[in-house]
Parts: sequence; C-alpha cells; structure tokens
Amino acid sequence: MRADYVRIYKSVHTWTGILSGMALFIAFYAGALTVFKEPITRWVSPPSAARAVPLDAVQPLILHTVASTPVAARDFALQLQDAGHAIPRLEWQVRDPQADDHDSTSTRHYSATLDASGNTQIEERHPSPLANFLDVLHRVVGLPTDSDPNRWVMGVIAVLYSLALVSGVVVLLPSLVKDFFALRVGKNLKRMWLDAHNVVGIISLPFHIVMALTAVVFAYHDQIYDVQDKLVHQGQWAQAFPRPPATPGAPPARDTSALRTPLQLVQAAKAIAPGFEPTLLQYQQVTGPRAVVRIWGKDAAAISPRARGGFIAFDPYSGKVLTTDFLPGRQNTANLFISSFFALHMASFGGGVVQWMYFFLGLAGAWLFYGGNLLWVESRRKAQRKGAAMPVQRRDAVWMAAATVGVCLGCVAGTSLTIAAGKWLQGPLTHLTAWHQGIYYAVFLGSIAWAFWRGAGRAAVHLLWLAAACTAAIPASTLLAWGVSGTAWQMHMQEAVLGVDTTALLGALALAWMARATARRVHNGLQDSVWSAQPPMPAPVPQAEPTAAR
Repeated sequence: MRADYVRIYKSVHTWTGILSGMALFIAFYAGALTVFKEPITRWVSPPSAARAVPLDAVQPLILHTVASTPVAARDFALQLQDAGHAIPRLEWQVRDPQADDHDSTSTRHYSATLDASGNTQIEERHPSPLANFLDVLHRVVGLPTDSDPNRWVMGVIAVLYSLALVSGVVVLLPSLVKDFFALRVGKNLKRMWLDAHNVVGIISLPFHIVMALTAVVFAYHDQIYDVQDKLVHQGQWAQAFPRPPATPGAPPARDTSALRTPLQLVQAAKAIAPGFEPTLLQYQQVTGPRAVVRIWGKDAAAISPRARGGFIAFDPYSGKVLTTDFLPGRQNTANLFISSFFALHMASFGGGVVQWMYFFLGLAGAWLFYGGNLLWVESRRKAQRKGAAMPVQRRDAVWMAAATVGVCLGCVAGTSLTIAAGKWLQGPLTHLTAWHQGIYYAVFLGSIAWAFWRGAGRAAVHLLWLAAACTAAIPASTLLAWGVSGTAWQMHMQEAVLGVDTTALLGALALAWMARATARRVHNGLQDSVWSAQPPMPAPVPQAEPTAAR
C-alpha cells in the first residue's frame, strides 16, 4: 500500500480514537464489571434469614398472592435456590407507564411472604440498584440515564470506534508480523507503550470487532426495525403478529387451584432439556385466558439469548409447552442468529471461563484507549534541545493529558467507591440509584477538576492512589460488615462474595503499584514532558568567551 494512503488511515485512526477514547474507556471498564452482575448483586445484598423451602411448599403462597393482589397476578417471579428448592418469597414490579423501556429508576419493587398463621404479607422492597447502575454506565458510555438520546450518542461513539478499528488494521498491515512480535522494553517509554498498544490491539481484535458491531445494532435497533418494516414488510410488520379476536363478554374466571406446582413445572423443563439449570419462574397473566409461566435458566453448553439465560414457556394450568424458541440449545436458526449477537456481547455462553476471558479483555480494552490517548500526547511533546530554553508544550496536548487522566482514573475511583458504598446503602434509604449516581459523579467530576488544576503529571499520581484506596474499600466493607453484623455476614460469605473481594484487592494492589511507578516517572523523568512534576530549569546562559590579550 502506498505510504500516503497509510498516512491517511493513520490520521483517521488517531482522530477517531481521540474523539471516542475516553467514552470507550468508561464503557469497557464498566462493561468488564457487568460481566459479573450476579456476583456483584449477591455481594452487595444483605444476608437473608429466609431459608430455601421445597418447591411444593411455595404453592400456597402463590395462591394467596394471586387471590389477594391482582396487580401481582399480572407478572410475578419465584427465585430458585436450586432445581428442588426456592426462596419463600414472590416478587413483582410496578413500572411507571411513562418511563422509557430501559429506565428502571422509577420502578417499585414488592414481595409477598406467608407468616406463621398462613396469611399473606406484602411489603415494598428496595433492592440494591448497583449492578444496574454499572450496566447503565456501560451502555451509555458514562452518561447519567439510559434514554434514547444517550443510546444514540453511544451509537455515534461505536461508529467512531469501528472506524478506528478498521483504520488501525490498515496501518498495521504493512508491518503486521514485525509489530505483533515486537515488545521493546527499555528506557524509551513511548516506544514500549506503542509496542504494547499494537500487541494488545492485534490479540483482542476479534473481540473489539464484535463489541463495535453489536453496540451499533443495540444503539439503533428501533431505527433498524423501522427501516426493515418499510423496505421488507411494506409497513405491514405489525399485521404479521395479529392478536386473536376478543371474546364477547368478560372472560371466565380461572380456577387458580388448578395451577401446576412449581416442582411439576421444573421437572417438566428438566425432562425436555437435561442440561438446562432453572433459576427463576416468571408467571404472567395467571388469572387471564392466556396464562403463561416462563422458566428461566442457563445451559453452560449452549448459547443463551439473554445475559440471564433463556427460557421455556408452559401453560401453568395444563402443563403444555408453549414455546422452546428461547431455550438454550433448542433455538431455531433465526432465533439463534439473533441470540448470538446478545451472547457474544454479554458473554452469555461458555460459563465461567468465557466470563473471565471477557472480564480481562474488557480491562485490556480500557487500557488500550487510555494508552492511545497518552501516545497522542507524547507524540506531540516538544523536546528540549541542548542548551536551549525549556519549550512550552502545546496547549491541546496539556489539556488532553489532563482530561485523559481525570476521566479515566476518575471513572475507576468513582466506580470502586460506589460499589463499596453499596453494602451500606440499605435499610430505610430510598432513591438508591440517586445515591449511587451522586457518589460516582462526585468522584468522577472532582477527579477531572483536580487533573486540570494540578496538571496531568501530579494529578495522575494522586488519582491512582485515590483509585487504589477506593478499590481497597470494597473488601474493607466486607470486613467492616463482619464487625457490625457478626455471624450473619460470615454466614453470607459465598463464592461470589469472596470472588468480588479478592478481585478488588488484587485491583487495589495493581493500582498502588502503578501509582508508585508513575510517581517515579513524574519526579525523575524528563522535565520537558507534560508528565513532569518538576519546575522547568532555566536554560543555561551562554558565557562570552574571553578575548585574547593584545
């Protein structure tokens, strides 16, 4: 390829990366954490005194709740402890009809249990929104709410991201083999960072292509459906799914005592798919003519259509199978194709091995965008010439360095602190999402302000130590909870809880190591760099040579 073409693609790669890099850092860092939404939810939730009960023992609770609470009969769920036991509590949500489809901030949560006398007790719950808050950060690249305009912004970022990937590959093609095996470690930090940037980018290229393409589809899926309706279905798509004609008069009342028990339904699902592990029973319209129960679960050997798995639908009265189109391992070709987009983006296949792989690829992607910005800054450094005055660095490079440090490290610190605080945002507190937003954005915006005030070099050291401290606060919260709640939290220690705390502790140690290494560079590095904390030394004044005596 001609050298001038390569230069054009290099310019495209640079500027698309600069324009989208900091937003993508937030998306990838938060996205790496959302791979483990379920363990984070279990970590942040307080221990429950309720013990799992046999599935047959839950049937009276279902009948009492459906009879006493019509709003619950529309859509309620039963969490399973395993295939034979359930948590003795039914849960349902009441959504604001005016809210966006993806906006859960106005949703109210309720639960029903049976007391010792067999009476139904209904109470409003305030489950932690922490996992959903992290997911929103990921989906809309750090913007506060998951709304259509913010998703469109994310779509623009994803398009720029795609252009950066394509142009980066074109730039590397002439020297692909040489760059892939080159990692020159030494005193030339810029060259070392560039080599590492190239190696990480090449290794994780398939992952980034999947993320870029699926993100564009997720951002503009409504618009894609509209175009498909007009071009393919001639505006008649809605008529392809006609509703059955309404029956004159009121529908006959259903005898809820004829409902199949949860154990019977779970056994029927296991008989159809032995590798399927049920996790939740979702009942919908159980008192209406089209009652259905969806048994959600996962199959480690199959692709799931959603992050929480797939489902098989039954008629809860007759036990008839209504659909297996969304059952992992039983999907038809069309549904499997669509599900693959969700599975590849959300790591809902392959079990724990794939989840950990996506976690590290997400962190590596975040580092890729952070390092790309730093390379741009370093490539515009004006080096001091021997004997010359200290050069004044370009203002755009100084601002970009401060913005990169503030945004990226502020995201890490803010995310860690709001996770650590989640264990204590319980009890009588309401509007928990607002609390998490306040904690995160206070740290995030404060970090940006600090970086611009103190300069990129000094602020990088301070913010790395802040991020390390906030991340260490996650396992510290668990230790403190032990002291406050005693044996309750000790009994709550599960594999998920230990996994979150151990990962956070390792992350804190890594951030502390980076803070020390950055401090050495800031104080001992070249003074003509934007990363130097030392005041520039004045240039030596040339001395006039003595004239020869006459």
